[in-house]
Amino acid sequence: MGAPGKASTGIGRGGGSLGVRCLLLSIVACTAMVVDRRTPYLESVRDALSLVVYPVQLAVDTPTRAWRWASESLAERAALLEENRRLKRELLYSSARLQRLEALETENARLRELLDSTAQITDRVLVAEILAVDLDPYRQRFMVNRGSLDGAYVGQALLDANGIVGQLVDVAPMTAEAVLITDADHAVPVVVNRNGLRTIAVGTGDTGRLRLPYLTNSADIEVGDLLLSSGLGGVFPAGYPVGRVIEVRRRPGQSFADVIAEPAAALDRDREVLLVWTDDGVTGLADARPASRLRARIATPPADAAATVRGEGASSGEGASEVDADARVADVRGEP
Repeated sequence: MGAPGKASTGIGRGGGSLGVRCLLLSIVACTAMVVDRRTPYLESVRDALSLVVYPVQLAVDTPTRAWRWASESLAERAALLEENRRLKRELLYSSARLQRLEALETENARLRELLDSTAQITDRVLVAEILAVDLDPYRQRFMVNRGSLDGAYVGQALLDANGIVGQLVDVAPMTAEAVLITDADHAVPVVVNRNGLRTIAVGTGDTGRLRLPYLTNSADIEVGDLLLSSGLGGVFPAGYPVGRVIEVRRRPGQSFADVIAEPAAALDRDREVLLVWTDDGVTGLADARPASRLRARIATPPADAAATVRGEGASSGEGASEVDADARVADVRGEP
């Protein structure tokens, strides 16, 4: 009986000490809360305990925060990559549209210039697009998308917004071949706008140069003079810019000066040109002439032109130019 009594006494004694300890701890905790609530004495103790507990809180919270940061970082990276790809695609589309808009703006301005130039033309005109350019360095010719079905005819004049471009030399039903005024086998009757001096501008084979070979050293010609089409021959309408004089070299001991002009038209940059219909008489004459005959007359200057100028007007620049211009006009018209 003694053993069981000792056992029960031990348990009771242990149970009583545990209960007392819990009671004491509760009293201390309540007292500490009341004191901390009503007085500032325990603030330093609380701060010290927070420093001790912080590493534990940080260690417990670190896995959760790391998982949240990794998830957000991956999601943000994926979103940024997708946004980057989307913006790149939009930039590419916008750049393509911008290039097209710039091209359309340039084309619009060019067509407006053409329309502005048509307001000064009393004859009927038609816009033609250049399809192909002859790459032969000795032939300055190109194809346009207008032909006999559109009323185009051999010898018809071509203009752009700045001046005379050339004329048609071969016409098919839907296309036509044109020659530039700077072709080595082409010549245009011109008049100097400043003083009315008439002469002929001959192509040099260079799209940036025209030559006036039939002006004497005494001719009244200066750098900067504007050359207009004289209308002689009836091919080119009168009064349209052909070029501007950029060089005058008078050569002592020789009859003729070396005069160079720059074409007014943008011959190496045009994409559209104007086909001009002159009066019915010229149109009928051009339609009646075979294309091969007109090409031969354009390609072969009159052999006696220079001789005629030298023989009849070497002392006067204007007279020499008029004689030669009349010879060229007669040749274009097909007259003897």
